[in-house]
Amino acid sequence: MIRIFLAVLFLLIFLIISILIQLIEEIVGLFSKKAKAVSSLAIVNWAFRVITFIAGTKLTVIGEENVPKEEPVLYVLNHRGYFDILLTYTRVPRPTGYVAKKEMLKYLTLTKWMKNLYCEFMDRSDLRKGMESINNCAEKIKKGISIAIFPEGTRNKSDEPLLEFHKGSFKIAEKTGCKIVPVVLNNTSAIFEDQFPRLKKQHVVLEYLPAVDVAAMDREEKKQLCDMVRAQMEEAYLRNQKLV
Repeated sequence: MIRIFLAVLFLLIFLIISILIQLIEEIVGLFSKKAKAVSSLAIVNWAFRVITFIAGTKLTVIGEENVPKEEPVLYVLNHRGYFDILLTYTRVPRPTGYVAKKEMLKYLTLTKWMKNLYCEFMDRSDLRKGMESINNCAEKIKKGISIAIFPEGTRNKSDEPLLEFHKGSFKIAEKTGCKIVPVVLNNTSAIFEDQFPRLKKQHVVLEYLPAVDVAAMDREEKKQLCDMVRAQMEEAYLRNQKLV
């Protein structure tokens, strides 16, 4: 229980101090939006690293060389636990916004950090608003900001490797021509969700699959894009199970 106590204590202190830090960030943003984005990324990265250190998570990373460094991409991730975000966000090489459910908007201080980091809040119950979020993500890609999305739409609590993917998630890449980087995580739910209310020291495998060049695809290939990426990710998930 000591790990969860320390993590919650750190998070509470961080969120309280964040009220002042975010005020400073707003002032920085008046002079330079880029400086605000860079400093926000550094601060949140540090906080996430502290929490993963407290959790005692051991991380094995495979294929990080597959992530393009000089251009924005669409990260497509499987979703098992909250630590999916913490472990992947600390490794992004450029400003990256995560697509989150609209319910996150009620956590005011946390939401402010997410907005600073270009996160998009999606209403999956409203098709029109969902498409607005997809279009907003596409605009961010065009401005050089990477986007990370969980195409399963929710955390996978089943025994299946992956849930079905929402094809709309891939529209971001189709609209912009950006590359897709499939990201596969194994064993993240074992850190917290499977041990609730405890945090347990675990080994997580994080693999970045080769980037998919959507711009080079023809119309028929794009029709199979969602199924192709899902198949690649499922194969990697099953392969990496033996490593955790």
